[in-house]
Amino acid sequence: MSYQPPAADLLDRARALLADHPVVDGHNDLPWALRGQVGYDLDQRDLAADQRAYLHTDLARLRAGGVGAQFWSVYVRTDYTGDHAVSATLEQIDCVRALAARYPDELRLARTADEMEAARADGRIASLMGAEGGHSINCSLATLRALYALGVRYMTLTHNDNLLWADSATDEPVAHGLTRFGEEVVREMNRLGMLVDLSHVSADTMRDALRVTRAPVLFSHSSARAVCDHVRNIPDDVLERLPGNGGVAMATFVPKFILPAAIAWTRSADANMEAHGLHALDTTPDAMKVQRAFEAEHPRPMATPATVADHLDHMREVAGIDHIGLGGDYDGTAFTPQGLEDVSGYPNLIAELLTRGWSRADLAKLTWSNAVRVLRAAEDAARELRDERPSIARIEQLDA
Repeated sequence: MSYQPPAADLLDRARALLADHPVVDGHNDLPWALRGQVGYDLDQRDLAADQRAYLHTDLARLRAGGVGAQFWSVYVRTDYTGDHAVSATLEQIDCVRALAARYPDELRLARTADEMEAARADGRIASLMGAEGGHSINCSLATLRALYALGVRYMTLTHNDNLLWADSATDEPVAHGLTRFGEEVVREMNRLGMLVDLSHVSADTMRDALRVTRAPVLFSHSSARAVCDHVRNIPDDVLERLPGNGGVAMATFVPKFILPAAIAWTRSADANMEAHGLHALDTTPDAMKVQRAFEAEHPRPMATPATVADHLDHMREVAGIDHIGLGGDYDGTAFTPQGLEDVSGYPNLIAELLTRGWSRADLAKLTWSNAVRVLRAAEDAARELRDERPSIARIEQLDA
């Protein structure tokens, strides 16, 4: 059955709710898309114009989607290593700052929960940054501190490959969680007030981080493993620990993480990309031509807002309404659900949740207040730890 958009009156209710309680989206890869497509030339991808031919994101669609705050991912691929990964991450940060400078009437950089609230009050989209993968710090706690000073407010401990100090969900276990240096990274993030993001990490790394952390954690773009058995999703025993930790799990929209039938299909699509000499995560126009040709030959299983809502229902049941949010992963994935094709689609998801009896108060927590609270809690934890000295530990010392 094809996706049927919500009735007009239901969509009006969803949009009215988002006007009062806009979305804080936990993860958008627009900076990486801009790097790959146009080398950060913002004249070629002017977000004030319609960019739907190239991107999931532009200013008009952010507004149509009711997005009030965005964590822009300053991701770099894991084949960027050492100082190359660090410099590329700095270029990603520079891109986010350039976007905010270019569109000051729409975007405003935010580093704190109060700045998020102030941007919203002034009608701006609060723009925060999250580093996706600890390879971006090259095993250097001083580099971690530098990223924080530049405005990065979460770091995903790994991306798709293991680090020397932490296991990824999509790699073979080596450390079986965090090493001693990995634990030190978590403690230093707590001291700074940087959220520990546990998307992409192995379940053992999740559990180790929850054991070590003295602040709430974040899952910037992960859904429920009990609903879709993919290693990128969160097991129930971890979701059950979020109320005690105070953290927030932000459901993602990536079809292969939310729809069981999409897992094998995406594996075949990735193999096709590699056969064409392309990286599986490449979303440049030439790469997307290859993807669309494969999709035409092999029809794709379609996720919808109801698919995401199934995850949110489960996550609310296990973790509680105070510990869930939204992290679409737009511009970081080749494929998106029907009805959630781009950042303008959030009202369709809210409409679906309204049909399932979610209250206005529950939806306000999902879209806005849970994410603001978790960042404020990280700031509070850092204030309690302010007398601790910055760590000068080195991986060679701790993991010899």
